[in-house]
Amino acid sequence: MVHLLPAVRAGHRVIDAERVCRAIAALGDPGSVRARAGHFALLADPTRLTLLTCIQAAGPISVSDLAAATGIHDTTVSQALRHLRATRVVITQRDGRVIRYLLADHPVSAILAQQQATHEPHARLGFPS
Repeated sequence: MVHLLPAVRAGHRVIDAERVCRAIAALGDPGSVRARAGHFALLADPTRLTLLTCIQAAGPISVSDLAAATGIHDTTVSQALRHLRATRVVITQRDGRVIRYLLADHPVSAILAQQQATHEPHARLGFPS
């Protein structure tokens, strides 16, 4: 695998060309990096991360139940879910008069699943994550 350095970086000293090639390949295009940064930005807010973690664990869940589970005020839960729905991270499911939220098929869902998988063994053993 050979990657040529962009012309603007041609003067940089390279110690290990193979590692430079792997690093360039991992970055992909700049749009891809921006998209991934956006996914992590969604998770950077403690309220959103709390709600997404609960939705992942509980499955379809209502605003009231999320508020009860997290201790976050209903209005704050609704506002955060509105944002998550607008970014297509969560979707809704109507159950009579109750609207339940669940994770959509979105890259953030995969990040949450991976985070949960690395957190669970520690939690079961009583170690902090």
